[in-house]
Amino acid sequence: MYQIDFDKPVHVHFIGIGGISMSGLAEVLLDRHFTVSGSDRAESDLTRHLTELGAKVLYPQAASNITDDIDCVVYTAAIHPDNPEYKAAQDKNIPMMTRAQLLGQIMKHYPNSVAVAGTHGKTTTSSMISQIMLEGSKDPTLSIGGIFKAINSNIHVGDSDLFLTEACEYTNSFLQLYAKYSVILNVEAEHLDFFKDINDIRNSFHQFAADTKADGAVIINDEIPNYREIVDGIRARVITVGFNEGADYHAENIRYDETGEARFEVVGFGDDLGEIVLSVPGRHNVGNALAAIAVARELGFTLDQIKDGLKKFGGAKRRFEYKGKYHGATVIDDYAHHPTEVKASLDAAQKYPHKRLVVVFQPHTYTRTRAFLNDFANALSVADQVVLAEIFPAREKDIYGVHSIDLCQKIRELGTPCECFPTFDEIEKYLSKNVIDGDLLITMGAGDIYKVGEALIKD
Repeated sequence: MYQIDFDKPVHVHFIGIGGISMSGLAEVLLDRHFTVSGSDRAESDLTRHLTELGAKVLYPQAASNITDDIDCVVYTAAIHPDNPEYKAAQDKNIPMMTRAQLLGQIMKHYPNSVAVAGTHGKTTTSSMISQIMLEGSKDPTLSIGGIFKAINSNIHVGDSDLFLTEACEYTNSFLQLYAKYSVILNVEAEHLDFFKDINDIRNSFHQFAADTKADGAVIINDEIPNYREIVDGIRARVITVGFNEGADYHAENIRYDETGEARFEVVGFGDDLGEIVLSVPGRHNVGNALAAIAVARELGFTLDQIKDGLKKFGGAKRRFEYKGKYHGATVIDDYAHHPTEVKASLDAAQKYPHKRLVVVFQPHTYTRTRAFLNDFANALSVADQVVLAEIFPAREKDIYGVHSIDLCQKIRELGTPCECFPTFDEIEKYLSKNVIDGDLLITMGAGDIYKVGEALIKD
């Protein structure tokens, strides 16, 4: 495989450079004086930013973008062999690597690397750790799967030996990473268009844990069913976090304020480490904070730095993010797109001041909707009113025989009022007539449903 050498900058071309992760890696290489080009379907804030930094970004993807001066081509899992640039690079015998392979190579240049994995909570936990690092006056290099508000970006190129990244299990991309500190927040059935079943997923997480450097540590949630199986036989130390008293780091005396933001006492290896105050809501964020605390202590940050960082952390973009007011209703946007995430977000919403809870949900991918149809219905049915958009297909085609109306019917059968609309315009018109003062309106999903809330608050 082609090897990236920071001491010998070359020309790297990114197919799909506008992606949240690809753009971050491109920025790292630009900072290291590489020549960077790339392509995408359309211009965006991320591609405009890269252009300002010196990258050459082309629209749309085309074979002619692959020029003879390119030394290496990087592509994502969404790029298939029939892509014109992929095929042109092969025809020209230009070395190629996946986004994950490049990420793994970049990580090798940082002695203290952290990879945050799990079915849920990666972006929030990565952002929490990042906030602690910044509070400790370190200058880490960060590659986060969402916009981290403290830097208003998904990427920060620092000059210290710290590197932090999210580690996604989809297509086993996280098996290209060899971190010193690996975090496993949870392991559930997900991405069933790639994995065979939950056992297949657990095997991949076991390999991810096993790839952790021997002088490092794996921080794992001990509430994962039979978590010991996942870390069995690995070289690195194992540190457990969770709500059980037996966990190395666990929370006690959890309580919430009037907006659902938590505070709790943290116990680490039997020692009372004092009170942690969060500025984000929900029990799930207590769990995320415990993982962040464990990582930060391994990296040598003080308790004061950890507490200050967690208190200052105000959430990542699209993670229970306050958007504004509409007709007296509070508008929140959330990225939840798995039943467990939906449940966690709506549990947090129950602690937030409101008269009615109205959820506008956009299912994400046909395979996920089909696999978890009943689970989605159960999670969403706690709302007072549900409004469904059409399924956001992402990388998939409509060949799976499932649609939002199927989910709508399931929710109605559980006794919760539910409406389903084919367009955002129709959703906005419905909300304009039905949202009232005191409602908590949450737009939810991993697609583009956030546009509905943003359109409403502009009216």
